[in-house]
Amino acid sequence: MTMPTGAPSSAKSTNDSAKFGASFAPAFTVNLSQNKTNNNGGGGRGGSVPAQGGRGGHPDALLPPPEFTSPSDVRNYCNALRALMVGISFEVAMGAEILKGVLATVPDPEGRIGGSKARAWRVSRKLTKAADSAAAAAKNAAATYAKFQQEYEEEINRVKHRARKPQGPRMDWARQ
Repeated sequence: MTMPTGAPSSAKSTNDSAKFGASFAPAFTVNLSQNKTNNNGGGGRGGSVPAQGGRGGHPDALLPPPEFTSPSDVRNYCNALRALMVGISFEVAMGAEILKGVLATVPDPEGRIGGSKARAWRVSRKLTKAADSAAAAAKNAAATYAKFQQEYEEEINRVKHRARKPQGPRMDWARQ
């Protein structure tokens, strides 16, 4: 039987749960970044002023500016918010699990069985709730666009039918 690295030489043949407790600490980190380009014709800070109150000109903005002038603006905003919150939810959930694994290795000061795991769970529970809230925000962003489509279906369809007529194959009688 091979011993884990750093295991005492007097370890028993069975796993002692106090010494070899389950923990989750991956050797990688997840970093999310989003690159956006700003093509409003300005040359940096001293250039042109963004159209709507200065919000659209931030190259590091994570969401598009809330300019809801068309159904596509609503869709793009909701999709960007959903994607952002899904990524944040995943990253925070990973952080909660890593925190729980790290804190579980800290010995309980009173020597209680399972005390260190219980304390780690109580602390990491708050981050887990934050991850759940971010996932709920992603669901609500998607539901916002679905509700928008449902509530404004008549207006969307009215413009959609007027905007483009379906073009089928046509007979060109001039070409003989």
